[in-house]
Amino acid sequence: MIPGFRLEQFTLRHPQLVLLVQAVVDGEADEVLIFRGFSSSLMHPTAADPEVPVLPKNADIRVIDIMVGPYNPAAPQYLHRGLAWADMVPLLESAGV
Repeated sequence: MIPGFRLEQFTLRHPQLVLLVQAVVDGEADEVLIFRGFSSSLMHPTAADPEVPVLPKNADIRVIDIMVGPYNPAAPQYLHRGLAWADMVPLLESAGV
């Protein structure tokens, strides 16, 4: 399963949470915000079609921050900062995704 899709599904199951993902896609850094099942790049254009993954299968996920939603860039409320993909996998599995 595509990691970005799993993260989107996680936020559907936990709609009060926002994920901020730092990744490298095709050699370019990206920051992606995931909330209630939708992803949006903060650094690059995001496709209008929600079926087009913002984080493709080949994305190298570096760091994931979990925050309380809704996201307020002026005053983010972090629950977890700097999680590696390996740290996130048990949370995904416990959510059934």
